[in-house]
Order: sequence, then structure tokens, then C-alpha cells
Amino acid sequence: MAFRAPVSIDALNALSRGTLIEHLGIVFTEAGEYWVRATMPVDPRTRQPYGLLHGGASVVLAETLGSSAGNLCLDTREQMAVGLEINANHLRAVREGTVTGTARALHVGRTTQVWEIRIEDARGRAVCVSRLTLAVVPVAHPA
Repeated sequence: MAFRAPVSIDALNALSRGTLIEHLGIVFTEAGEYWVRATMPVDPRTRQPYGLLHGGASVVLAETLGSSAGNLCLDTREQMAVGLEINANHLRAVREGTVTGTARALHVGRTTQVWEIRIEDARGRAVCVSRLTLAVVPVAHPA
């Protein structure tokens, strides 16, 4: 399934203003018909006390990418995709620079979606691979 409309990187970044996404320096950079990409700095905001990229920061990047991509598949006036379960395998330590994550759909159904997110270092080496399951739920409309 392709996204419902062409992806606006500016719109995705605008939605991030004033959120954890912006605080961690996550920036959407590219999108294709079936994927979304963003970067995140490895700096004091995203490192753990031993100077390495915090696994939780990688999970935030993964969930940000997967949830954003999932919602691009929906009419968000009627439905939204929310995280149901996420796993992450941390494969390589990163101490500095920028990591790049790419989300690709594995399954886009009526009630659930599953996204695979690969996070790489600046040399293109896998840092973290994650799988995110989203629940597709109705948007509550005020009475």
C-alpha cells in the first residue's frame, strides 16, 4: 500500500515542533512511495552515561518513523495509527555523529500495521533494527 498522498517533509517536521521528536533533534529528510527517512544526532540529548547512543533514543526514532509512516496510509480525519508494540535489536554502538532511520511497511491492514525500521550510522552500518506494530483506531470526534 502506498501513502494516501505525496509526503510533505515540511509538514512532517512541522508536526514535530514542541514535542520529544524536536527535543531529540529528529528531522524528517526524505520519503518515497512506501518509506520515510529521518535523522537524529548522537549528542548529549541522545547519549547514555557511558557516551554511547542510548537504546531508548533509537526506539524513539524508530517509533517516530513507523507511527508517522503509518498515519500517512490513513485518512487522519477518521483514523489514526498508534503504537501497540515495538522491539529493537541494538547492533552497533555509536558515540558521535548522526544516525539515519528508514521505515518500510511489512503489513498495512484495516486494524493493524507492522513497520520495519532500520537505523544506520554515517557509514551505512546497521545500528538498530526495530519492528513496530500499530493499532488503527478511530479518531474521537467531539460531540
